[in-house]
Amino acid sequence: MKLFSFLNGRSALLRSMQVLLLSGVALATRPVEIRAGEKPKKNLDDQLRTLLFLHDVDPIDNPPQDINRVLLGRALFFDRILSGNMDTSCATCHHPLLAMGDALSLGVGTGTPTVGAIGLMREKGVGREFIPRNAPEIFNRGSVHWRSQFWDSRVEKDKTGLLTPAGMKLPDGLDTVLEAQAMFPVTSRDEMRGSLADGENGNEIAAIRDNDLPAIWDALMNRLLSIPEYREMFADAYEIEPENVDDLGFQHAAKAIAAWEAAALTFDDSPFDEYLRGNNDALSLKAKQGAMLFYGKAGCANCHDGTLLTNQEHYNLAIPQFGPGKDAVTGLDFGRYGVPGNPDGLFRFRTPPLRNVTETGPWMHNGAYNNLQDAVEHHLDAAKALREYNPKHQITDRELRATVVNDPAVLNELVDRLDIDKVKLSGGEVHDLLSFLGSLTAPNLKNRLVLTIPATVPSGLDIDGTIATP
Repeated sequence: MKLFSFLNGRSALLRSMQVLLLSGVALATRPVEIRAGEKPKKNLDDQLRTLLFLHDVDPIDNPPQDINRVLLGRALFFDRILSGNMDTSCATCHHPLLAMGDALSLGVGTGTPTVGAIGLMREKGVGREFIPRNAPEIFNRGSVHWRSQFWDSRVEKDKTGLLTPAGMKLPDGLDTVLEAQAMFPVTSRDEMRGSLADGENGNEIAAIRDNDLPAIWDALMNRLLSIPEYREMFADAYEIEPENVDDLGFQHAAKAIAAWEAAALTFDDSPFDEYLRGNNDALSLKAKQGAMLFYGKAGCANCHDGTLLTNQEHYNLAIPQFGPGKDAVTGLDFGRYGVPGNPDGLFRFRTPPLRNVTETGPWMHNGAYNNLQDAVEHHLDAAKALREYNPKHQITDRELRATVVNDPAVLNELVDRLDIDKVKLSGGEVHDLLSFLGSLTAPNLKNRLVLTIPATVPSGLDIDGTIATP
């Protein structure tokens, strides 16, 4: 027991000693070169597994969820009842038909004339702005390894507990960052809450002051509990009598949404996960070569490490700026800097996870790239990629293309603050990297995602992606 206790130490030194003691394998950081017609060297898998071990990479975990909360969460996720004008659901921007994103660089929120449409079929409402950041995929968010949410980690968990934009107004009962995250899209006017001028039938949610988050959550819960089927579902999910559901708060809706996301959107059977479980044949030779680059020469794992393939830290990659931004004065998005207490966060955004990454474009915090290879190659020489960025090749929406920032002062500031070094890879090595990224996608993903869509929701509203009403 003492030996295994020693070997299970997580520091790089102890982990390196374990590998050396048990296998004698050299700690390789260069990919194994294999000529045409030559059989791969026998120690390729040993070298790759050494690197995976040193980077704390394990198969994705799949925590169990209560079935009644999952069923409630699925209904809530797809029900436009959660938006002020009943024109937007969680699924509007995170749709199963679009790999849990929206296929847009920057999303279209409330006030759209195309209620019910998804992806490229959605039109921005008159006088509306685009959502400032790309709608991220939401795979595997139930993992116990998550300690933050959103591109700027404005929802995070440390030793003191949950840190969120609500501060002390956050209600009790939320345990994970995923649960806490589900509290906030409904409070955003652009994303879900809407404006008083939008709804034909009035919008009691929009009438509440922006900073009165508890009142917004209470109003949404009152709306939900006015529907008999939701009352029953909440009672089942929290094992209480139906007459007692009025004691519940919106945090109980958020917990259910999180339970559904964790249960339905955790995919743990990608070829890479199968390889991590010990099946050497799960990855092709090119994918293994790409993995050696990823965890070695290319340096990808400096940020994309661990089980989630993200260290959840924040970096400036000199991504082109466009869209409305987050700062009302400059129109720029300052990233992590916008979260109080992060003076060193300028232009830095959280490293995204990578499972199913081949399906989740456009990529980057603002969807700057609609081609995964281009997104990968940006990392190799970020300064050059920024200065040579061509929005016509990457951004579908013409209005957005016209907003790309070309101010030399801004470009110079982005480059001066770069957090990534240049890397030289051959074209073949880039393709190997892409082969590895392909191995992170779960089999038959699209068909499996379709099965998550319910036939109906308790409000009786149409489900986005099934009926589009211009």
